Amino acid sequence: MYRSRKGFLRSTAAVSLMVSLSVFAVSVPGSAFALSELRPAQDPASSEGEKPAENKQPVEPDAVEGDSDGIPLPDPLVNRSGAQKAEQPQNDTPQISAQIEHDISKAPEPVRRLRQLIIDAASTGDIEKLRPLVNPGPNQARVDGDAEDPVAALKSFSGDPDGLEVLAIIIDLLSTGYAHVDAGTPDEMYVFPYFAGKPLNTLTQPEKVELLRIITAGDLADMQEYGNYSFYRIGISPDGQWKFFTAGD
Repeated sequence: MYRSRKGFLRSTAAVSLMVSLSVFAVSVPGSAFALSELRPAQDPASSEGEKPAENKQPVEPDAVEGDSDGIPLPDPLVNRSGAQKAEQPQNDTPQISAQIEHDISKAPEPVRRLRQLIIDAASTGDIEKLRPLVNPGPNQARVDGDAEDPVAALKSFSGDPDGLEVLAIIIDLLSTGYAHVDAGTPDEMYVFPYFAGKPLNTLTQPEKVELLRIITAGDLADMQEYGNYSFYRIGISPDGQWKFFTAGD
């Protein structure tokens, strides 16, 4: 009877121990699983990406072209860089290649001689005195109006029937300085008056007075619109031939 009870106690103790071990074995894994669910492991790399925003360096506005949405900004209405460039002044003065000279003694002797012969002939009041000086023949002087008879053409320019007015104009033209044009070329010429080789907007006040001895103030105003002298002129070649009596610019 004693042995049976003792064996029962041992059997009961053994059973209790086994039950306790089973409960412990089941409860430990369950607790570990629950903790892993509540506290997931943190990746060190991900934790570094959650630094406070104030540690980031701000982006300078001028370092990015365009607005905050990345859209390029339009060009400025006023291009100040272009405005700062020095503008090349526009020169409206007509370019005339001529050497102006007021001293007739500096012209070649044949030019001086023919000039004086024309003045002397015009001073007589007889326009026919000019005929031998216009170089009749194949190389006769070119006169606007009548290619066949240059003297008749000169007379047609005058306001009187005898050609006295044009004779006075010829004297006035030859009484000024001259423009030496196309020097050293086959077209080299000594042109009277010198206004034919000088832009009108460069004339001094005394030169304008000299010009108004030949033309009227109204004529001068009209010429200044184009910048060039456009009244009559006389051309003499370096070898002393009367080459032309024409008008124009």
